[in-house]
Amino acid sequence: MATSAYRDRREAGRTLATLLGRFRDPDTVVLGLPRGGVPVAYEVAQALEVPLDVLVVRRLGSPGNSELALGAIASGGVLVTNGDVLAAEQVGPDVLERIARTEGRELRRREQVYRGERPLLDVTGRTVILVDDGLATGATMDAAVRTVYRMDPARVVVAVPVALEATCAGLRGRVDEMVCARVPAGFAGVSAEYQDFTQSSDEEIRDLLDRAARLPAGEQRAAATGPEVGVRSALTPLPDGVPSEEVLLDLVGDARYVLIGEATHGTSEFYAARARMTRTLIEHAGFDAVAVEADWPDAHRANRYIRSRGDDGDAEQALRGFQRFPMWMWRNTVVRDFVEWLREYNRRDPARTVDFYGLDLYSMRRSAAEVIGYLDRVDPAAAQRARDRYACFDQHTDEQHYGYAAAFGAGEECADAVVAQLAELQRMSMRDLRTDGQGDPDEQFYAEQNARLVAAAEQYYRAMFGSRVSSWNLRDEHMFATLTALRGHLRQRIGSDAKIVVWAHNSHLGDARATELGSAGELNLGQLVRQNCPGESRILGFTTHTGTVLAADAWDGPPRVKRVRPSLPGSVENLLHRTGIERFLLRFDREPVAALDAPQLERAIGVVYRPDNERRSHYFHARPADRFDALLHIDETTALTPLDLVAHRGPDEPGDTYPHAV
Repeated sequence: MATSAYRDRREAGRTLATLLGRFRDPDTVVLGLPRGGVPVAYEVAQALEVPLDVLVVRRLGSPGNSELALGAIASGGVLVTNGDVLAAEQVGPDVLERIARTEGRELRRREQVYRGERPLLDVTGRTVILVDDGLATGATMDAAVRTVYRMDPARVVVAVPVALEATCAGLRGRVDEMVCARVPAGFAGVSAEYQDFTQSSDEEIRDLLDRAARLPAGEQRAAATGPEVGVRSALTPLPDGVPSEEVLLDLVGDARYVLIGEATHGTSEFYAARARMTRTLIEHAGFDAVAVEADWPDAHRANRYIRSRGDDGDAEQALRGFQRFPMWMWRNTVVRDFVEWLREYNRRDPARTVDFYGLDLYSMRRSAAEVIGYLDRVDPAAAQRARDRYACFDQHTDEQHYGYAAAFGAGEECADAVVAQLAELQRMSMRDLRTDGQGDPDEQFYAEQNARLVAAAEQYYRAMFGSRVSSWNLRDEHMFATLTALRGHLRQRIGSDAKIVVWAHNSHLGDARATELGSAGELNLGQLVRQNCPGESRILGFTTHTGTVLAADAWDGPPRVKRVRPSLPGSVENLLHRTGIERFLLRFDREPVAALDAPQLERAIGVVYRPDNERRSHYFHARPADRFDALLHIDETTALTPLDLVAHRGPDEPGDTYPHAV
């Protein structure tokens, strides 16, 4: 179920303000439309350090249909009429005057309540930002726009936290600039975007206007610099970019899952810090496995090396299974060294080994081949049945072609076949079928998970050609299902509840419910872990202000070292940069950090980085303190070092299904 985008109007105003920084100017005035628009406008005015006032607008309803607007009257004695409606309703000057007089009395009463004896701010020659709490039909805002233009401003900007797409588009052509923070595809009304949509009282509006009028400019500037001061007082400096053993273990506590993110897929410091923290958790907190945002078969090859099995002679060879773009995500120097360390660690105590697993589902064909290969060794007749079932995919050139054909009825769906194959493997497991000839239950589990992956991937590729949210959710639901299965498998093997470290992008691990994407119905792995395993997890995110990153210009392109643009004003990265501290940890399980409890822009750089279109491609709104349990900020970072000079897609793998952001 979709969640509300904003807690209340004040939070919506703080979010909206992040999009209006360019209007911070002495000649700017913010006018809020009562009642709901004033709390939003107050936060905008405070953030921009500009004056705030209220624009009271009263619609003039037709005598025969009060919902039909003949025009409007507004603060300052402005009268705006709609000649076409007047003619159609046959309303003469006398009737119009009587209606205007009645509405005028109510307007003056409200102005007296809201503003007292203060006159309306003079907007002549100034930029006016008109703010409301949202737009449905936009009729009141339309009247306000026409009213303000009669006051001779330099320009008029309409800014709202949420709007119906058609209303936003319609007003855009009538003002100098239109800013709609959210234009949800499934618009269900303004109130649906707020957890708390309680009607603002006259007393609240009067109080906000009084406070805005009393606050001197110097105090406004001090308030504007306050957030980084609050952050600075709450942070723990990290001279080498990694929490000490004592700090990390205190943060993790008794968690069974520790989810460690990354703000990019190509930053050396993120990978190195993640590896060092994971080593500490393995050595000093008894963690049993590492599960990563990687394909299941590729990670399994690395895991066999880690457990001193297979034919690979070193970690670099063990990582050669990663042949699908983007190879550098796992074929890089940091992961190579970590895999080598895991192998050496396991040699010290072979009775309790630490494993390395993949969580992702982009290996449908390879996983099908692994299922068949496993069954060839243990039950040739079952292997033939698997070949027959998976042959359903053979008529398609790749997964994307299959998904398109199945989604639009142009080919056979393979859903029943892959589910039947998974069910058979599960029955075989329950009968305690012999495994690879050496009695290793891990190989049976590996095959069963491959079958589960094929079933999930089949759903995913069909969903690709529908809603983006649907396919994203299927992917992260599969990751959670794999993580849950891993925990159960490890519990059986080690005889106690397992503890697992997860490596993935912030976009998968930071709780989606605290983002604008969550309000559109998107979920993620971190959210699912928190919901299904309450109190058992810690989520650690990373941020950076600038530096370099390893990323491609487009899908399947070669990796390039690209300059990361300095973070945008209004973003969490920029706020943390302004502390002046190079590397630090910020915990959200202690005293609250008010600035990070409110919506901020957050940057997500995936395998493709588009700096020329960065705001649209890589930023979204989020509440960091609700999204993570802690943030590690490294102000300037450097690009990851790949093991290969060229990245390419492996055979039979799709090229354009990997999301740009993550």
